[in-house]
Amino acid sequence: MIALPMAEQKSQNIIQAVQEYGKRLFSFIRGRVRTDEDAEDILQDVWYQLSNVTDSESIEQVGSWLYTVARNKITDKYRKQSSLHIEDFVYEDEDGEVSYKDILLADLKTPEDEHLKQIFWEELFKSLDELPKEQREVFVWNELEDLTFREISEKTGENIKTLISRKRYAVAHLRARLKTLYEELLTY
Repeated sequence: MIALPMAEQKSQNIIQAVQEYGKRLFSFIRGRVRTDEDAEDILQDVWYQLSNVTDSESIEQVGSWLYTVARNKITDKYRKQSSLHIEDFVYEDEDGEVSYKDILLADLKTPEDEHLKQIFWEELFKSLDELPKEQREVFVWNELEDLTFREISEKTGENIKTLISRKRYAVAHLRARLKTLYEELLTY
């Protein structure tokens, strides 16, 4: 085997990483940001950072390194957003359901944003208190504690379909209760 010059070897390593991890890495990033454009920007930053590594041969686990860089870039993107409004956090998923999770877990910078977040948490907990215990628990475990339905099923002994149904009822109730707050805060 002929030894390639260092710059050519580095290029080959980058090309191989792009081919091997490109699509999966994009999907990973896209699942954590709002738009395809944001995902493409972050992915480009990841490839740029890889190209700036002086000795890419020293990276033992390229996949792990790429995903770590991607997570850091996603975190950096959210930290750079200085003045955020509720519409920046709330979005509709493929089913047209509104997701409030981002505002609840956001790291906000201004006093107005902190006040908004506090109001939202208070209203969420009031709304959660109106739910039957089983629905409330499934929602909290799945949405706020990031437990999977399988983990909740193992914890409670309940059927996964039952848990999904309970969460669906909880989400419908919360959506109805928090819709008014959402509309009020948009005019805030």
